[in-house]
Amino acid sequence: MTKEQERDELHRTIWQIANDLRGSVDGWDFKSYVLGMLFYRFISENLTNHINSAEKEAGNPDFDYAEISDEEAEFGRKDTINEKGFYILPSQLFQNVQKNAANNKDLNVDLHAIFKSIEASANGSESEDDLKGLFDDVDVNSNKLGGTVEQRNARLVKILNAVAGLKLGDYQENSIDTFGDAYEFLMTMYASNAGKSGGEFFTPQEVSELLAEITVVGKTEVNKVYDPACGSGSLLLKFAKVLGKENVRQGFYGQEVNITTYNLCRINMFLHDINFEKFDIAHGDTLINPKHWDDEPFDAIVSNPPYSIKWEGDNNPLLINDPRFSPAGVLAPKSKADLAFTMHMLSWLATSGTAAIVEFPGVLYRGGAEQKIRKYLIDNNFVDTVIQLPPDLFFGTTIATCIIVLKKSKKDNATLFIDASAEFVRGGNKNKLSDTNRKRILNAFIERKNEAHFCQLVPNADIAENDYNIAVSSYVEQENTREAIDIAALNAKIAGIVARQTELRTAIDAIVNDLEGTKI
Repeated sequence: MTKEQERDELHRTIWQIANDLRGSVDGWDFKSYVLGMLFYRFISENLTNHINSAEKEAGNPDFDYAEISDEEAEFGRKDTINEKGFYILPSQLFQNVQKNAANNKDLNVDLHAIFKSIEASANGSESEDDLKGLFDDVDVNSNKLGGTVEQRNARLVKILNAVAGLKLGDYQENSIDTFGDAYEFLMTMYASNAGKSGGEFFTPQEVSELLAEITVVGKTEVNKVYDPACGSGSLLLKFAKVLGKENVRQGFYGQEVNITTYNLCRINMFLHDINFEKFDIAHGDTLINPKHWDDEPFDAIVSNPPYSIKWEGDNNPLLINDPRFSPAGVLAPKSKADLAFTMHMLSWLATSGTAAIVEFPGVLYRGGAEQKIRKYLIDNNFVDTVIQLPPDLFFGTTIATCIIVLKKSKKDNATLFIDASAEFVRGGNKNKLSDTNRKRILNAFIERKNEAHFCQLVPNADIAENDYNIAVSSYVEQENTREAIDIAALNAKIAGIVARQTELRTAIDAIVNDLEGTKI
């Protein structure tokens, strides 16, 4: 089976599961249960494979961790937690719980205890913060699953059986990243159906891939990657695809203010087999309380921060002296935090690094404090490229967003503008960047040359003369697709029509005169 066939089969199965389970639970809420159980299955199989492989290497080929007693399993707890960051006893493994779920009247109680036990297994270890609260959104006692224990357990059995039925195989042997791909597909499906706002919960994969590719042009490895508004982690994890996870040497860093999405991000890391020591995802408001002061600067930064949200701004007298914001001499407006995120990322960007940020289009041309921040960015030659994206790419919004690329070490004193507004194909009810579209944008970014109606390299002095407006349409002329008109030929044609009209009128008048003469 080819990679595409494997992925299509997986997506068809997940879609069927979603249809079978659709009912009283809202799709966006129900996603937490499906993803939580998918995560539960993954870490159970991941741990079992890890222990079984070690035993086989030690000369015990018939060993199966899932078949031994909990008492026997306790022997390997400490070493396994040091290696994997968590521990699950054999009786708690997904496959063993699912096997007996239909006959377990205490299923919801047992699952709750198992989830708490998995999280608690990391207490006192280096992975404690990475495991804490991971199952908080999988509330097996919630009324969302049913009004009675029997109804909740019946729904839980359905979810367990459905997730168990996914043909994910041995994740190490699949040609696709099946657990990770299942996660991405579920997120895409529920985000598109839930009507959630903008890119708050999920950034389309092809946009994520473009951002990652932009930030690592010319590099085969980086030290650290970062997203200050990481959501479910899809942007960060594209570095694992673009470079290979082993080539992100010191790991994946991010911060997320929404607790549910923060939990999803950590789950997503595990599902993509990023071990606990290779990621540091924090919870909190990045603008007011950033968590990674000791980890910056970062070699590559990607982000799709929330569009034009409110923040404290100059209501907080401490922020104007914050080293992230103070260089511009002004704070982003309280009603629009877009450029506050931009300044934060610039501050934490390594000297040789690149940041690629999805932005609300208004930041390119709005006046006031935002114009002053753009002046700082342009005058100090930090803006490398501005890319106008097509409309209707993101779930829940049709806005045509843009990408601002920042660098601290540019080779020229100019800004590249790329008009990619027509670079899309229609896929379902949304626009989508095809591989061809994405590669054309990336090649223009790499070559940094003028191309009529597509990209223009503009000296920063010209941008200053244009009041620091960095809207792409101000510098890349739209192609005129109207039909060329030959005015002389058109005038001759009109003259012919007028002459013919005159002949016809003369002929009609003659006929009318003849008729009137006959009447007399």
